[in-house]
Amino acid sequence: MRFIHTADVHWGMMPDADMPWSKDRSNDIKASFRRIIDKARDTSADCLFISGDLFDFQPMNKDLKELNYLFSSIPATHVVIISGEHDYVSPNSALLSFNWSQNVHWFLSDQVESIYFSDINTEVYGFSYHAKTLTDTVIDTVKPEDNGRIHILLAHGGDQNHMPVDISTLSALPFDYIALGHLNSAAEIETGKIIYPGSPEVLSSEDAGDHGYYTGDINPISHHMDRLTFVKNTDVDYITVDSAINPKTTALSLLSRITQRMKKYGDQNIFTIRITGKHSPDTELDLSSLRNNYRILEFIDESEPDYDFSEIYRQHPSDIIGFYIRKLMGEDPSAMSNVEKQALYYGIRALLERDKENRT
Repeated sequence: MRFIHTADVHWGMMPDADMPWSKDRSNDIKASFRRIIDKARDTSADCLFISGDLFDFQPMNKDLKELNYLFSSIPATHVVIISGEHDYVSPNSALLSFNWSQNVHWFLSDQVESIYFSDINTEVYGFSYHAKTLTDTVIDTVKPEDNGRIHILLAHGGDQNHMPVDISTLSALPFDYIALGHLNSAAEIETGKIIYPGSPEVLSSEDAGDHGYYTGDINPISHHMDRLTFVKNTDVDYITVDSAINPKTTALSLLSRITQRMKKYGDQNIFTIRITGKHSPDTELDLSSLRNNYRILEFIDESEPDYDFSEIYRQHPSDIIGFYIRKLMGEDPSAMSNVEKQALYYGIRALLERDKENRT
C-alpha cells in the first residue's frame, strides 16, 4: 500500500503578515500543497493522509470547494483527513454539510472512527478536534481487530493542551503506521511507524530547516514498512546570517560581505541579519539598503562600539562625562545589562559629540 503523509498545511495562512512578501508566502503554501497532489498522481499513491490543520482557520464553503477540486484530480487516491485545533469541527462548520469528491473521507467525529478500503485491504482510523484544545488522550485505548488488514491511525496533538500522549503509549498501539500532525517540523517518534511530517512549507523563522512530507510503501503481506522517505517540498527557508565585526570593519565592507552570503543562499529566502563584535564608535552600521533586493525579516545588532572607557574617564574625571561613566558602569562593569550598556554607549556618544562641539 503506497501512501503520502502530510499535515499542518495551514492553507490560507499569511506568514509574516506585516511584511511585503506575506502574500507571496501564502501563495507558496498553496503551491507546496499542489505539489503534493501532483506527487500522489505521479506515483499512483493509494492514500493521501492529512493529519490535521489542513486549513489555518475555520474553512468556509469556498475554501472547501477549492481543495475539493484538487482532490478530485486524483480520483484513484483515497484522501483521508482529520481536523486539528486550527480547522476544528465547530457546530456550524461548513465541513458538516459539504459534499466531497468520492475519493475523500474527512473524519468528523470527536471519537475515533474507521473506514475500510477493500481495494487495498487497509483500514484507517481517525477523529477530529471539536475545539481549539483537547486535553483527553483520545487514542490510548484504540485497538483494531486482528483481521489481516493494514491498520493506519491518524491523530493530531502531543502536548498538554492538544491530545497529551507519551511515546510509550503510542508505541504500544497495534497499528502498522501512526500518521501524526501538530508539529511544524518533521520528527520520527519511532522509525518507520510513528511520524510527524511537519508542515510541507516553512511557516515562520522558528521552524527554519527542511520541510516536506513523507511517502511510504507498506508490504501487503507482511505489513512491514518497505520504504519510508522524507520528501523535501520547499525552496524557501528562514536563514540567519551572522557576521562578526571588529573596529577596522567599515560599513561598506560589512554590506558587501553580507550581500555575498545572501547571494549564495538565494534571494528567494528570508533573512535575519545578526551583527556581533566591536566596531569603531564613528562607524554607522546602516544595512537598510539590503531590503531593496532581499527579504529581510529582522536586523539584530549585538555589536558594541569600541570605546576605551578608562581613557575617556582619565580625560574627564570630574565633569558630566566622567560622572556618567561612573554612574552606569558602577563597581562591576561586567554585571551591566544590555539595556544599561546601550544607554552607556548612546549617552557617551552624545556627550562626546557635545563636548567636541563646545571645544570648536
